[in-house]
Amino acid sequence: MSQKITAFLEQLAQADTYESLQNLVLKTASLFDVDHATYHSISIGSDIFALSSYSADWLEYYVDERLGASDPVVLNAFQKFEPYEWKTLDWSSKASRQLLMDANEAGVGTQGISFPIRGPNGEQAFFTVNHTTTDAKWERFVMRERYNMLLVAHYIHENTRRVLERVGGQMTIKLSPREIDSLTLLGLGQNRAHVAEALSISEHTLRVYIESSRIKLGANNTTHAVAKAMAQGLITI
Repeated sequence: MSQKITAFLEQLAQADTYESLQNLVLKTASLFDVDHATYHSISIGSDIFALSSYSADWLEYYVDERLGASDPVVLNAFQKFEPYEWKTLDWSSKASRQLLMDANEAGVGTQGISFPIRGPNGEQAFFTVNHTTTDAKWERFVMRERYNMLLVAHYIHENTRRVLERVGGQMTIKLSPREIDSLTLLGLGQNRAHVAEALSISEHTLRVYIESSRIKLGANNTTHAVAKAMAQGLITI
């Protein structure tokens, strides 16, 4: 195992907050020199969430449009035990073909490999690495890094599970001041344009705050994020 991988696994073992896990997933893309890396929890606790290097715009669109219901990458994570490459999946349905086109436009990548994960308590997740490159280069990359990617996948899962279950099965959630302001104003019924203007930020920046809040809270959409933040006393409306 290379020193870079060893050092990275040591960092994962020391992660103790959502933010540190998210930063390490972002670093995973750099570690393997690929466009994106994503850890997608399917059944830890009561909610689905992801740690990802994808853009906030793409993540928001994916969640709001409920694309996971037709995404072969997600659906196969329930069925397979061995790593699977995206190009081997069935993309023949109208919904999955549209998803593929939307993903390509969003820069998700033309090549991908996902590693299904089964935890000791029955939880399920998967880790994905994807990139834009030729078939030949991708095949060489997978052959070279397959074992290291599998190792990283299980380290990320184990340490995410540890962080999430540290306090009564729940993650200690901390929202930034901007995230709190964004959810509070949205909860008061203001639209995104008005919220962005009130906070003197662009609507794109606002989407970043909303998406980071949603992921931290394990919320399915913005409305769910506001409701969960209120229920946990993180915002007052």
